[in-house]
Amino acid sequence: MPYVNLQITKGATREQKAEIVKQFTQTLVSVLGKNPANTHIVIQEIEREDWGHAGVLVADRPATPGKA
Repeated sequence: MPYVNLQITKGATREQKAEIVKQFTQTLVSVLGKNPANTHIVIQEIEREDWGHAGVLVADRPATPGKA
C-alpha cells in the first residue's frame, strides 16, 4: 500500500491537485508496479508564512507565476 504525503505551499487549484494525484499514482504503477486502488496520496497545504527556505520565509519572497 503506497502512501505519499506531499507538502506544498498554499495556492494550488483543485485541478492541479487532481493532476498531482493522477501523476504520482501513475508513477507508482509504472515504476513499482503498484496497484492504483491501494495507493494513497495526501496533499497538505502550508501557509507561505509557515515555510522557510534558505534562511528566509517563503512569504517574504515574491511568488513565482504558475507555482504555488
